Amino acid sequence: MTPASLRTMNLGHLLDQTARRLPDLPAMIWGGRRWTWAQMRGRVDAMARLLAQDYGIGKGDRVLVQSPNNNQMWESLWACLKLGAIWVPANFRGAPDDLRWMVELAQPKLLICEAGFPDHAAACDLPTLAIGQAGFGPDLDAALAGHDDAPLRAADVARDDPAWLFFTSGSTGKPKAAVLTHGQMGFVIANHLADLIPGTSEADASLVVAPLSHGAGIHQMLQVARGAVTILPGGPGFDPAEIWRLVAAHRVSNMFTVPTIVKLLTEHPAVDAHDHSSLRHVIYAGAPMYRADQIRALQKLGPVLVQYFGLGEVTGCITVLPARLHEAGEGWALEGSCGFPRLGIQIEIQDDDGNPLPPGETGELCVTGGAVFAGYWRNPEANAKSFRDGWFRTGDLGHMDARGFFYLTGRESDMFISGGSNIHPREIEEKLLLHPDVVECAVLGMPDPTWGEVGVAICVTRDGSAPDLATWLGPKIARYKLPRRFLFWEALPKSGYGKITKKLVREELLRRDALAGADG
Repeated sequence: MTPASLRTMNLGHLLDQTARRLPDLPAMIWGGRRWTWAQMRGRVDAMARLLAQDYGIGKGDRVLVQSPNNNQMWESLWACLKLGAIWVPANFRGAPDDLRWMVELAQPKLLICEAGFPDHAAACDLPTLAIGQAGFGPDLDAALAGHDDAPLRAADVARDDPAWLFFTSGSTGKPKAAVLTHGQMGFVIANHLADLIPGTSEADASLVVAPLSHGAGIHQMLQVARGAVTILPGGPGFDPAEIWRLVAAHRVSNMFTVPTIVKLLTEHPAVDAHDHSSLRHVIYAGAPMYRADQIRALQKLGPVLVQYFGLGEVTGCITVLPARLHEAGEGWALEGSCGFPRLGIQIEIQDDDGNPLPPGETGELCVTGGAVFAGYWRNPEANAKSFRDGWFRTGDLGHMDARGFFYLTGRESDMFISGGSNIHPREIEEKLLLHPDVVECAVLGMPDPTWGEVGVAICVTRDGSAPDLATWLGPKIARYKLPRRFLFWEALPKSGYGKITKKLVREELLRRDALAGADG
């Protein structure tokens, strides 16, 4: 029996409570299909019985999911929660070998795989349910027909019982699986509702523009808690014109995304062709947003931007910069800030020995509080490296000002040392993006026999031109920070979550340099 002091609410009750209170209101709209809260609750409970009775899934068992966004993929989360099982969603853009490695790490009992991924299903020696008609397993919807959809009591859980294995984006090495628990996630959902989308109710609508397997899935759990309808785009890929059409058609009030997507949405002509006045919260996270892109988005959308800084390990719950603290004007007092600490979260800037640093000094951002994850799944080495004296070490460098606002300089792994001086690429990238022709850029350190490392700036311009950025940037930055090379590419490589990652940029740079050397 779970001691009363450790017992917590099973997250699956969020769906039960909303379905009981708002049975006939829409829960999800996907293209021409829609499901009420009562219908979704019924499908989830039928799926939970299917998993338990036909596949032996119970408390603590892992269920691996390989699928793009759709209603069945989303329902599988809630079915797992109700059973006390652990949801293990993959980035659907990953390769079959990536999924095979996840099987080795998580040891799931079942794979739920969308019909368009037969090679992924074949890579996993697991019982498999198919989303759609497929040759590798029973169709999930057809299988549900044989199972009772009456309300199912959720399993009893403790605060530290795992609910979700959240795979990091893997900017260095293989992704790690962060263990998100029922108690932790209950804190995060309440915190997100308070800090990110206050006042949300069943009158609201939320549009999904990112994979539900990661941050967007966390965000949509907030909508379930408050009864707001979730809108899924109907097309297979990212289409800004469809996004803005859906915002207007459904009076969308909030959406979660990343800076790259905000940039694409606000630069697309469709932003001016559709009514987006219903938007109250456009939440961006995953990376700081360049100032030039912030200004453009604020000019197009008005004061609706909400920034939060957080990692998967802290479930996005470290700092917040609310809409009221975003301004479009020059000389903005909080330029470059990722905000102040989230409710119930403590942050320190620490030196290499774990000592707190005073305002203005740069160090590693470390965090403690109810949103911090339970550790990495079966990875004691990573846990030992990531925790110190009860603090989670984010690996992000930054400083705090006298009022308690935080500013990120970059990742520890991004910083490079040239001629004995520490150089943080973020500062250089911010300035480069103020050039009228530069739309994307990445600065990284590369080996140099004289200086140890020198900066290389890889830029994407609007018209494919190659302006003299060294001359333009020279007066705006200390000489030792000026990149020694400026390269111009058609596009920068991005992760499966739409983020520019230095790992991918570095790999592409090395590949191109190697080809150039071979040709020479």
